[in-house]
Amino acid sequence: MEDLENIYNELIMEHSMNSYNKKKLGKADLCDIGHNPNCGDEISLEVKMNGNVIEDMAFSGHGCAISQASTSIMIDTLKGKTIEEAKEIIKTFISMIKREEVDEKNLEKLEEAIAFKNVSNMPARVKCALLAWHTLDDMISLEKQ
Repeated sequence: MEDLENIYNELIMEHSMNSYNKKKLGKADLCDIGHNPNCGDEISLEVKMNGNVIEDMAFSGHGCAISQASTSIMIDTLKGKTIEEAKEIIKTFISMIKREEVDEKNLEKLEEAIAFKNVSNMPARVKCALLAWHTLDDMISLEKQ
């Protein structure tokens, strides 16, 4: 288990320092800003849709390593997914962080985002990890109305 935690930590650090998802999209269909007043994390999330599929996403902004890496990994995880698939994965991620979902089989759909599983042990970092996920969930929920 220790090796797995090291891999997860490396993955989080890699995404926080050199995220290729941190850029501007040429043309975004959805855009919103997520802000965590507790620690000052702020991200601008852009989404390009192709019908009901998330074709591309990007983000800009600033914040701690957890918020930046979580945003980048969320983009990798959800790109190419339908809105319905994305909402299900977002729900699973939030449940994992809140320790409501612990079934490893259900958590597999999170792909690399499972690296944030241990954030639930750091209450001060929970909102950092969830910032992008809540922001995107709000965006696509409004879009469907």
